[in-house]
Amino acid sequence: MGQFSVWHWLIVAAVFVLFFGAKRMPDAARGLGRSLRIFRSEVSQMQSEDADSAKERSENSGLPASATPSVDPVARPTKTL
Repeated sequence: MGQFSVWHWLIVAAVFVLFFGAKRMPDAARGLGRSLRIFRSEVSQMQSEDADSAKERSENSGLPASATPSVDPVARPTKTL
């Protein structure tokens, strides 16, 4: 119980074909694939930019890249009474 069998997946696929039609399914899959490729390239670009900036900071400060403090991207509000 809790796992999908082959019959469950066939029923789900049949429902998708009935809702969206057989012609629109390849277009939807193609669009999903393109968006995933764009997402992956943007993530890898962000990671390379972060690595480059960490390297630049370490060169400027004289410390190794692992010794530079990381910045918390989420600003946490402070409680005041």
